[in-house]
Amino acid sequence: MKKPFVTKEQIEEIVKTYPTPFHLYDEKGIRENAKAVKEAFAWNPGYKEFFAVKATPNPFIIDILRDYGCGCDCASLTELEMAHAMGIPGEDIMFSSNDTPALEYAYAAKIGATINLDDFTHIDFLEEAAGAIPKTISMRYNPGGIYEVSNGIMDNPQDAKYGFTKKQLFDGTEILMKKGAEHFGIHAFLVSNTVTNDYYPALARDLFALAKELKEKTGAHVAFINLSGGVGVAYRPDQTPNDIRVIGEGVRKAYEEILVPAGMGDVAIYTEMGRFMLAPYGHLVTKAIHEKHTYKEYIGVDACAVNLMRPAMYGAYHHITVLGKENAPCDHRYDVTGSLCENNDKFAIDRDLPEIEMGDYLVIHEAGAHGYSMGYNYNGKLKSAELLLKEDGSVQLIRRAEEPKDYYATFDQFPIYEKLLAADKESGRK
Repeated sequence: MKKPFVTKEQIEEIVKTYPTPFHLYDEKGIRENAKAVKEAFAWNPGYKEFFAVKATPNPFIIDILRDYGCGCDCASLTELEMAHAMGIPGEDIMFSSNDTPALEYAYAAKIGATINLDDFTHIDFLEEAAGAIPKTISMRYNPGGIYEVSNGIMDNPQDAKYGFTKKQLFDGTEILMKKGAEHFGIHAFLVSNTVTNDYYPALARDLFALAKELKEKTGAHVAFINLSGGVGVAYRPDQTPNDIRVIGEGVRKAYEEILVPAGMGDVAIYTEMGRFMLAPYGHLVTKAIHEKHTYKEYIGVDACAVNLMRPAMYGAYHHITVLGKENAPCDHRYDVTGSLCENNDKFAIDRDLPEIEMGDYLVIHEAGAHGYSMGYNYNGKLKSAELLLKEDGSVQLIRRAEEPKDYYATFDQFPIYEKLLAADKESGRK
């Protein structure tokens, strides 16, 4: 059974200051997990976790992870700007993007970020945009075909828009060397949200063998191998969570069997996890405000897909706890819905839960990654606040809730702007 990291009593105290819905993050859990990741790969002197900023783009969260040596994996100009403004040095920033505008490559090069090229044609594009090819460069590899682990199909890289083919990778390395590149990285992200300890070790073996061949055939210095993300979390209560220490040990064995004998024992290992680093340590907290009895039983809450769109977008499962009823029998079947004018705005469909009464607080689990960050403003909905439950039990506001002035801000050149603000004041919204 999944247990929330917060109690009903704590939420009742928090809502006196911050009304639902809101995202709440567990500092203690984040720190313990980041420490475990660091220790799992401590055998590799050059190891670094480049936190996938897109998962939870909040400077307060990133600062916690920096205490454990984490850098930032950025995918856009905005994320690069945020990392740079936080004082994160270029060597601790990985820029992994695709279909990349010239301005973004130029800025990444300017701040000294490590650029991870997504396509063979981007070699000349980067050179023109940045003025030169950096001495350290990375390439994203796509092996094509069907990717399997232990005879189980994981995903279909051949259908993914990302990465170089093997031939392009080898040809690209030779071209980049002629253009001044001296140190190379190999990156691959082949599957998403794997709940198995086998994925990273299997991927590592493939990339280590590729790196060995690349060195032998081109003479390139492979400085690092980036396993990217893909290590998932147990969204469902019947799933067994990944063990990062077992995963790290599996990668170490592959490293010592393949790279060390090839004279490549100086290769650094990088990861770019987002979901694994944050998802379990974030709750979306919402309140039951309506019930509906038609052809099904519905519970309407004050959150919606704006706050967490994964269930609506992917049909993804997120566990729900009714606070104060953790031990009550799950003898009622509900659809738990938000208020958007879309029928897929549901956090759960035909979910067996305890009887829910109006005013009950619901915790939606594993919302710490790809939760707030994927939000949007459909129906004029405003994104909610982000709060940090600190280790001492206090609560810190780390991002305020959006206000109507934020939604209307891009109308500031129109006469209606001031009327919009006045109308909101008249509505009585708090």
